[in-house]
Amino acid sequence: MRNALFFDIDGTLLSDVTGKIPDSALDALKKTIELGNLTFINTGRCYCSVPMELKRAPFSGYLCGCGTYIMLGDEVMFSRIIPHKRGREIIRVLQENHAEPILEATDDCYFSKRITRFEGIEHTRRYFAPMGLGIETYIEQDRFDYDKFVFYYDQKTNLAAIKANLGKDMDLIDRLGGIYEVVPKGYSKGTAIDFILKHFGLGLDDAYVFGDSSNDLAMFTYGKHTVALGHHDPVLDPYTEYVTDTVENDGLMKAMAHYGLI
Repeated sequence: MRNALFFDIDGTLLSDVTGKIPDSALDALKKTIELGNLTFINTGRCYCSVPMELKRAPFSGYLCGCGTYIMLGDEVMFSRIIPHKRGREIIRVLQENHAEPILEATDDCYFSKRITRFEGIEHTRRYFAPMGLGIETYIEQDRFDYDKFVFYYDQKTNLAAIKANLGKDMDLIDRLGGIYEVVPKGYSKGTAIDFILKHFGLGLDDAYVFGDSSNDLAMFTYGKHTVALGHHDPVLDPYTEYVTDTVENDGLMKAMAHYGLI
């Protein structure tokens, strides 16, 4: 029977140590596809920021932006954009309450034109620049829309006011370390899996999810066969069926072998 495999990117496919996908993981992906299985990226990243080496890898589709964008092959199956008026209001609320966002869309990411006080934002700006992202249009320019976003906060931030406003129509995922990931309500890595299973006529017994962080919680609570990498957020533990090795120690290959997927 055909199975569907869903992979997070950072800390799952890509090593946080080397920044690369291990050869063992690529080999395992090829073997499971040869057996007739489907493979999907299921990420919080929007499509534009999926590394090119993963776009060249043998995946059946890309589930991006925490369920807000679904692509199978070259066909976009689903896309959800935050309405323009609401998107401008969100920017205003974040700025008035001293938080700093990175706004994420299918084709680009948007930063403030000024240098912020958050090293995490400036690090991400530097990371994206060689990919051609975040360098042509800035948040201050009212000529784009976006799918989701993250925001950074510190002791200067009125976090309660931000949560009160965003909570009306957004889900806030605490990524710890002064960062929230924010997605429109009703969309998640779990809804993305549900879409794919229904599209291909598969059930939960046919789905295997692989992740490591708090934004993988939605697919871990939805899924049945759930694999946490060796280094993972403890929030996943109650919903984890199998803990594998780290990315660098061939964790994906070992997990896929454990389930007979290769």
